Amino acid sequence: MIEVCVVGELNLDLILYGLPRDLPLDRELLASGLAFTLGSSSAIFAHNLCVLGTQVGLISKIGGDPLGKIAVERLSAAGVDTSHVKQGVSKTYTGLTVVLPHAQDRHMLTYPGTMFEMQYSDIDMDYVRGARHLHLGSFFLHRALRPRIPDLFRQAKEAGLTTSLDTNDDPEDLWGKDLEAVLKYVDVFLPNEREAKKITRTTDPSQAIDRLAELVKVVVMKRGSGSAICRAGDEHWSLAPPSVNIADDVGAGDTFDAGFIYSFLRGRSLEDCLAFANIAAAYSVTKEGGTEAFRDRTELLGFMRRQWALMGRETFFMNE
Repeated sequence: MIEVCVVGELNLDLILYGLPRDLPLDRELLASGLAFTLGSSSAIFAHNLCVLGTQVGLISKIGGDPLGKIAVERLSAAGVDTSHVKQGVSKTYTGLTVVLPHAQDRHMLTYPGTMFEMQYSDIDMDYVRGARHLHLGSFFLHRALRPRIPDLFRQAKEAGLTTSLDTNDDPEDLWGKDLEAVLKYVDVFLPNEREAKKITRTTDPSQAIDRLAELVKVVVMKRGSGSAICRAGDEHWSLAPPSVNIADDVGAGDTFDAGFIYSFLRGRSLEDCLAFANIAAAYSVTKEGGTEAFRDRTELLGFMRRQWALMGRETFFMNE
């Protein structure tokens, strides 16, 4: 049995460091470093949530190429159940994202591949119903699945699951209204500040979270190195993340999601969930890529425990 069923995309990240922000044409530009890691919002969330100590299963789709095989192996090595990751029958390759980090932001170039092809018929709903919680990432990238995502979440709620959603970016910059049909079935919504403002069509983050709080029980706005905000009805909390040496911030938001849901499923207060999520995200940026810091659970546990104590909190609850 799994605690959390993740429905979403699965691909690898190729990260090239040291390239200029402006990329001139017809020039051979040399990167100063490279990382080849597990990528995609849903897979990073699944991997890191599993390492934190949660039984996780992923429903996804890959191509019949080496990239898909490597991605599945990385997840399986962390303990994620990949038995419901399907291999497509078409010639479409597994997706790949090329990330070019800069000082404060990054270029992200994605070949969607099979993430565009996963559809509702690829989902085993009995497997979903067997979990305690459903999470979906990258709402706007699931082009074949997107019309049925409201059905997926509705059935999960009818089966008694709690739910969470991270839309991530919309490459078309349309931020369609069909998202609202899903949000009424979402318990925890996890956008970053830019996404929250885009979804609500406002430039004011306070207005954005106010509007989202009318649609969702718990809204958590991620703000990078700034204070993350959690809102539930009329209550709200704001906490800054720990200061760390940053290798890169790829996957930090997805790891924040994993930390929050790990705490949420253990019945912690929303303030504790926010604090734990901040610490998890901070640790993730200390190594290159979204999952590399989480490949050594002993070091992770030590960091989480120390930071929890430094915040003056009691009763550390991460499983040994």
